[in-house]
Amino acid sequence: MHHTRPAAALAVLSISVCLLAGCSAGHGPGAGGDGDRPKASSVAAGAADTPRIRLDAADGQKHVSVKRGGLVTVEGGKITKVTLATTKGGVVHGALSSTGRAWAPDADLDHDTAYRMTVVAAAGGGRTTTKRIGFTTVAASEGFTGTFTPADGSTVGVGMPVSFTFDKAITDRKAVESAIEVASSSGQPVVGHWFGARRLDFRPREYWKAHSVITVRIRLDGVRGADGAYGRQDRTVRFTVGRRQVSTVDAATHRMTVVRDGRTLRTVPITAGAPSSTTWNGQMVISEKLTSTRMDGATVGFAGQYDIPDVPHAMRLSTSGTFVHGNYWGADSVFGHSNISHGCVGLNDVKGGHDSHQDGAWFFANSLIGDVVVVRNSDDRTIAPDNGLNGWNMAWEQWKAGSAR
Repeated sequence: MHHTRPAAALAVLSISVCLLAGCSAGHGPGAGGDGDRPKASSVAAGAADTPRIRLDAADGQKHVSVKRGGLVTVEGGKITKVTLATTKGGVVHGALSSTGRAWAPDADLDHDTAYRMTVVAAAGGGRTTTKRIGFTTVAASEGFTGTFTPADGSTVGVGMPVSFTFDKAITDRKAVESAIEVASSSGQPVVGHWFGARRLDFRPREYWKAHSVITVRIRLDGVRGADGAYGRQDRTVRFTVGRRQVSTVDAATHRMTVVRDGRTLRTVPITAGAPSSTTWNGQMVISEKLTSTRMDGATVGFAGQYDIPDVPHAMRLSTSGTFVHGNYWGADSVFGHSNISHGCVGLNDVKGGHDSHQDGAWFFANSLIGDVVVVRNSDDRTIAPDNGLNGWNMAWEQWKAGSAR
């Protein structure tokens, strides 16, 4: 890679610093560099002139992060010398911070590579500390990542959970869950819940407070999730919760009432699932919005019963194929009067979806990903919490029991 070059012998990067007298109390004594915190009686005598070196790898450690393996910080002094090179002699170049107390490689280290590192730091009193380690970075094939929703910078409805799907099965769930922090500006406590070995969702007890900001800190880089699976991600994302909108579908009266911030916007006539293909009951979150999509019955167990290439204003409510969508093929008379669908919630619409006055177009324009659609009085059971982003259908105590923390 571009940040290493062969060398006959281990090269030393020397860094000249102006050593300043004095440092804060509480640093460890002795030449070892990162010993235990001293007792109170030894602080005045030794702490002021003993630098402490902190590295993001330990001597002999394997599976070290390629992003953090070469990082150096020093307390109680400044860095005077850093050497980092592969065991084959490839030198890694880096940069010293303006304070002289941190050093980092210019680029990520190579995967599955053995390194040797030497760091020297000096304090104002003249004492120096040297630390030498050898470590091996993680192989590229050993990494795991988590795709997540919602997206950074998005604005979502109050029902939107934070949902991670990992590309490898996780066995050390506590380590992985502990490396992800989800916090709301509203102060609502947030708890994670594992749906199997690859999916981890976070939500508060009740829907998010409207207009709150949610911060997701992902610190998975180097975290061991399972044998041969080490995290790669280290980033922070934020999304905003919009207004509170919850729409309630009554399958018995064939009506959907759309309530925003406590005020009813509209009551819309609908058609729900027919007796042979009823709609799930429960709280469902809009996870996807499509201005037009193909719906083929073969994909959801209704082969040969329908294949509509241009369903307008479709909003997904479940992984198994439940949508609320525009319907142009049903007679106007069915909306508000009978249930004829294969499990979806249908709203009156036109082919092509170009008439903004139609109920399907109106609801699509007035909905966000993360809005909640509640279905009641359908002759079916409640949707499973992991069928879509629908963890709200699980009792809070049960939700908390699925946390690994």
